[in-house]
Amino acid sequence: MVTFAISAATQAQVPASDQPQPDPQASSRVSLPPPVQRGTPTPSVSAYKINPGDELEIYVWGEERLQRELRVLPDGTIAFPLVGQLRVQGQLPQDVEKQVADRLKGQYRGDVPSITVSVKNPAGMQFSVMGKVRSPGSYVAGRYINLLDALSLAGGPAEFANLDSVLIIRQQDGRLVTLRAKLGGLFKPGADAGDVNRAGIVRIEPGDVMIVP
Repeated sequence: MVTFAISAATQAQVPASDQPQPDPQASSRVSLPPPVQRGTPTPSVSAYKINPGDELEIYVWGEERLQRELRVLPDGTIAFPLVGQLRVQGQLPQDVEKQVADRLKGQYRGDVPSITVSVKNPAGMQFSVMGKVRSPGSYVAGRYINLLDALSLAGGPAEFANLDSVLIIRQQDGRLVTLRAKLGGLFKPGADAGDVNRAGIVRIEPGDVMIVP
């Protein structure tokens, strides 16, 4: 009992300045995320697949000698300093970033600097519209479009166009395939969701040839 009383009295005599004080800024502090690691590719935010004819911008951070604007060759490749030939056709920009980073590893003692690949000009998104449309020809969409968008870019159907026999010719896996669409029901009064489902509205791919008889 005596020992306890002495200990309590001793604690009571400790100055308040020697006691642990709460940090007034603790509640306002924000936990920051860890720093981005060098060589980390861009998150998978782009769904655009690169095509021959596209113009790419490749930027290696802190390396002016490794900043280029390149056009994808007809065979789907590009040539980049210290990297050589890369096949980029059909790949996402973030996939190309990883390719470049992997090829540059031997040029650095530590981590490879961050790499950014962007599509500056999607000129490879080219397709053609032929037949009974108001403005037949080749077009560059600059974005993914569908069959109706393509018809609109060509000025719409011409007089006497047979919209129920629209043909799309597409190169796929090294061979030509044909797709058919029936758009006539969409241009009649009272078109509904059923007409949309039956129309066969497909997405236009680079190199497609659309024929309206």
